Amino acid sequence: MLISPAYAQTAGGDAFGGIAQFLPLILIFAVFYFLLIRPQQQKQKHTRAMLSALKRGDRVLTGGGILGTVSKAPHSPEEREIEVEIGTGLKVIVLRETITAVINPPKPANDAKPSARGEAAKPAGIAGMLKGLFGKKD
Repeated sequence: MLISPAYAQTAGGDAFGGIAQFLPLILIFAVFYFLLIRPQQQKQKHTRAMLSALKRGDRVLTGGGILGTVSKAPHSPEEREIEVEIGTGLKVIVLRETITAVINPPKPANDAKPSARGEAAKPAGIAGMLKGLFGKKD
């Protein structure tokens, strides 16, 4: 015979042979979990908390791009309909799920209340700093 038969060699005692084949798949899944799945779960959790905490007076943005103020919000999060005022005297009912963001104006950093020592509160920012440097001393 011209062709010699080839004999298969037995695999060595490699204990990690099976795990080594699945290691790239495990690493890819871990990367997908931490880069895609987990941030999406955190965002959904934040959105659910935001929607359950809606209250009267909150300024909201709907999925259709309509800005309005919540005029009637049910106390239980199971109720889906929320009344939103989008203009003076113009109220619409939207589903809770269509609200994409709650836009509340930020509270001022300095509420201009006198401090406990009886001093008047100074304005914050650059204007307050300049007024403090160049303003009249009481």
